[in-house]
Amino acid sequence: MASKVKPIPEGNRTVTPYLAVKGAAAALDFYKKAFGAEELCRMPDPSGRIMHAEFKIGDSCIFLADECPGMSNSPASLGGTTVSIHLYLENVDAAHDRAVAAGAKSLMPPTDMFWGDRFTKLVDPFGHSWGIATHIEDVSPEECSRRSQEFFAKMAQQKSESAA
Repeated sequence: MASKVKPIPEGNRTVTPYLAVKGAAAALDFYKKAFGAEELCRMPDPSGRIMHAEFKIGDSCIFLADECPGMSNSPASLGGTTVSIHLYLENVDAAHDRAVAAGAKSLMPPTDMFWGDRFTKLVDPFGHSWGIATHIEDVSPEECSRRSQEFFAKMAQQKSESAA
C-alpha cells in the first residue's frame, strides 16, 4: 500500500522565506557564521551558480538561490528590500556581535523594547534586512499600549529637539 505524501514536506512550515542573492554560496557561509545556520541542501546549476539551497536557523528553514534576472532579483540589484526577516534567538547581543563581525551592518544596537523583546536591526552583506530579538518579558496588551505611547512621545520630543 502506497504511503500518502505530505502536502508540506517534513521539516518545513507553511510559510518559508526564499532569498534571492548575488553570491548565494557566500551568503550561505555568512548565515552559518552570523546566525549558526545549518545548510540542508545545495543544488548548483552546471555553471556552479546555486539554483536552490536550503538552510535552517533554529527550527526554521529558509530557501536561497542566486538571483535569476527576470524571475528573482536580489536586494543588491533592486537597491534595497521592503522585507525584513524576524529571527528569535537565545542571545540577541551575541547574535548582533557575531553578525557584525561576519560582515552585517548594524542599523540599531540591541535595545530593550516596549513590547517585551530585546531587539536589534541589521542588514546582511547581501542586502537582506534582519530583525533579531530575544523575548525578555511578557507584556499585556494594555501595558504594551501604555509603553508604546510613552515611546512615541519620547521619539517625537527627541525629533523636535534635534530640529531646533
